[in-house]
Amino acid sequence: MKLLSITVPCYNSQDYMEKCVDSLLAGGDDVEILIVDDGSADDTGRIADAYAARFPHIVRAIHQENGGHGEAVNVGLANASGLYFKVVDSDDWVNPEAYQVVMDTLEELTRGPQTLDMLITNFVYEKQGAARKKVMQYRKCFPKDQVFGWDQVRHMHTGKYILMHSAIYRTELLKSCGLRLPKHTFYVDNLFVFEPLPCVTTLYYLDVNFYRYFIGREDQSVHESVMISRIDQQIRVNKQMIDILSQAQVKSRQLRQYMIRYLTIITAVSSVMLIRSGKEENMDKKAQLWKYLKDTDKGLYRAVRRGILGRAVNLPGKGGRSMSTTLYKICQKFYGFN
Repeated sequence: MKLLSITVPCYNSQDYMEKCVDSLLAGGDDVEILIVDDGSADDTGRIADAYAARFPHIVRAIHQENGGHGEAVNVGLANASGLYFKVVDSDDWVNPEAYQVVMDTLEELTRGPQTLDMLITNFVYEKQGAARKKVMQYRKCFPKDQVFGWDQVRHMHTGKYILMHSAIYRTELLKSCGLRLPKHTFYVDNLFVFEPLPCVTTLYYLDVNFYRYFIGREDQSVHESVMISRIDQQIRVNKQMIDILSQAQVKSRQLRQYMIRYLTIITAVSSVMLIRSGKEENMDKKAQLWKYLKDTDKGLYRAVRRGILGRAVNLPGKGGRSMSTTLYKICQKFYGFN
């Protein structure tokens, strides 16, 4: 059995996927790399097959009809044989030195007395044109280099949330919790991290800059104009997160507070994108989103609405909309979330 399965969702990724896969090969025979060609129209599938032929004991090429990022992750998880599971997007890559530390740590922990549910590492925003790279690290939030539970997590302010880039899950945990991401939907990486959290009891934080998250292409899903054009998909993910937290049995107070803050950020992002679109129909969608939250869980609605971001994105009138965007950007810079 492999120690780590890494799924690489690829859609028309021929121009950059080799940098990603080459960085992952450094993990050696303990790693399983699952390249999922999501119905690409370019040479992505051919490149995936070439890697599989060259490294048959490490790389598998999986071809499917286009189902979107979430379906590629689903297929990767269904085919994963490793003890642990990670997603690396095809335009991102990993740091080789940190990679070795991750592998050594996972190997050591598998021999220990405790079963580890989630390993967390730092990630770096590789923003195109930026001279200084921002690092998302968790030194003030988590104990380092030890297995810990949610009761040992220190306060995580609004900007310190775990993204797909920082998370490595135990494979069987993801499968047993029934994780299934929606097809043809962007922004499902939030669901990938968020939904399994109530099943996580043991965590480990490695203070290494492992994942390199590329930001800069105008067609990227996180580009503001692209997010606005796909706002219905963002809302779909947002509503599913509301449903998950409303229905989840979260025993840990620290974990519940963290999940509320995470939901608050996503709801604020949805709201600001709807405001910045400048379309009246999107203001109706914003009102419907907040109504959905209130109708689903009034207590959760109050917790999200009364926070600084909840207040900031709900100021009335045109002046309020302008002020909402300004306050959001201030919070974004202060808290450091993307």
